[in-house]
Amino acid sequence: MVRRVVAALLVPVVWSPPGVDLAAWRAALAEDVVDLLARLAQAEGAVAATPEDRELAEEIAWPGMRVYEVPTATYLPVLKAAAADGFDQAAVIAADAADVPGMILGKLLAPLESKAVAVSSGGPGNGLFGLATSLPAPSWLTDHDLETATAQLLRRTAPSPGDVSSTPEWRRLRGAAELASLDPALEGWENTRALLGG
Repeated sequence: MVRRVVAALLVPVVWSPPGVDLAAWRAALAEDVVDLLARLAQAEGAVAATPEDRELAEEIAWPGMRVYEVPTATYLPVLKAAAADGFDQAAVIAADAADVPGMILGKLLAPLESKAVAVSSGGPGNGLFGLATSLPAPSWLTDHDLETATAQLLRRTAPSPGDVSSTPEWRRLRGAAELASLDPALEGWENTRALLGG
């Protein structure tokens, strides 16, 4: 049986809605992502954080959930930690997409049957929402943060552009435009919803 892990990487958050404390906003977004990961059936959930964010990671992780401390908020150190843990496949997702549905995570992992790497865009100008690969990660995969990485950037070092599969995007909550696209009818994202006044 293939062992999979999906790790929420605590990424920098530089915007919060007017009147909402930035640290509280960042924590609520991340907690909602982690709550989704804790309920996944086909993969284990984990939290990845730099030493400065270790305390937040411990606060939002579910009991027994892995917390990977990584030197930089980039995906390669997370993938290395997951490989060392014995996982066969891993996905690293941004912890600022509070309302991401589990289906998007499934679609991110699905191409790994035949592709080396799969990526999901974070929406216009927002880098990647997530990246998935079989472990150990391919040697040609260069390290980036999720803010600056794109499918095109990763394809430059791939042996063939087709080695990097693009899956459906999911926008990250990084500004007023993304906030306006939140769907109150969607289940989940309770922590973020509470901060926004229900």
